[in-house]
Amino acid sequence: MNETCEKAKDLLSTVVSGMGFDLTVSSEWTDEGCWLNLSGEDAHFALAENGELLDAFEVILFQAYGREIDREHRFVVDADGFRQSRKAELHAMARFAADQVRKGGRPFTFGVLNSTERRIIHMTLQKEEDLFTESVGDGRDRRLQVRLQ
Repeated sequence: MNETCEKAKDLLSTVVSGMGFDLTVSSEWTDEGCWLNLSGEDAHFALAENGELLDAFEVILFQAYGREIDREHRFVVDADGFRQSRKAELHAMARFAADQVRKGGRPFTFGVLNSTERRIIHMTLQKEEDLFTESVGDGRDRRLQVRLQ
């Protein structure tokens, strides 16, 4: 297993324990990067507000160890399969947006998505030769737009 992923697991275990959560952290190195899974009685807390705590944990890990992994890899923190379900949902959203743009000829702009979610949609549509995806705006107002080439 990747040494940085193991350090991330240890740090996340310390953080969740220090917060008083009854959670166990497991980790695995995948093609995406370091995948960390939270399991235990308090996993539902990590999923509140559409997984904002999972996002926060990813930010902490990236700040601590982001320079130690390649640019194409990420820290992904999951609980109860939330990230996999969300990824499938984002793929469906990307296909819907592509259909809308092709039918109407007008750009489709997504609502608020975090950078990882925007990236998933970018990657889903990158092979579509007739479409172009672009992040527009700044900070919290950043949105993903899909339009015809």
